[in-house]
Amino acid sequence: EVQLVESGGGLVQAGGSLRLSCAASGFTFDGYGLGWFRQAPGKEREGVSCISSVGGRTFYINSVTGRFTISRDNAKNTVYLQMDSLKPEDTAVYYCAALASGSNYCSLGLYEYWGQGTQVTVSS
Repeated sequence: EVQLVESGGGLVQAGGSLRLSCAASGFTFDGYGLGWFRQAPGKEREGVSCISSVGGRTFYINSVTGRFTISRDNAKNTVYLQMDSLKPEDTAVYYCAALASGSNYCSLGLYEYWGQGTQVTVSS
């Protein structure tokens, strides 16, 4: 059974930091591309940051570039999202997802497996 379990969300003040983790099982983790997506109330889900299986190539949307860092630990079957200098507009449910092709494309429709999400709330 495939599982992706996010953790690390919470309430933080603007300017603060959070580190999200996503523990995976049930598939060949090191062969998959991985991504972090978010969905704010009333908005569509969007790709925030993605990382490839080989070479660790990364992608970030403009609004988080320089503030967020994605990484993966294949030995622990875990992907992380370090979020610094958080802003109220970062408030959303954050989801991790896995992509069999192994690329770092951050397009929702490409991702096969999804976690249940973790809430991130940034207060002003």
